[in-house]
Amino acid sequence: MLHVHLYGKLRRFAADADPRSESIVDVPYCPADTVGSVIARLGVPVEELGTNLFVDGRYADLSSSVEDEARLGLFPDDMQLLYKWYFRPKATDQ
Repeated sequence: MLHVHLYGKLRRFAADADPRSESIVDVPYCPADTVGSVIARLGVPVEELGTNLFVDGRYADLSSSVEDEARLGLFPDDMQLLYKWYFRPKATDQ
């Protein structure tokens, strides 16, 4: 199972969109999952995503792989971090 934490306007894709609580969607894990494939299964439009995507607390991109029990953090395009260049995408981490 993957645990997807949604922020900002992406909260509408969770059962609990209340900004005072966590908006988490549990998504069944599929082998060879990527951040992009999980987002597609949730029905989140890619154009609403920002560049701030995280897998287990590490900066990621749409092609980053995810493992079972991973935590994904997804931020919308209107909640950009100004210091994103300090993070390396998980796909390139060694």
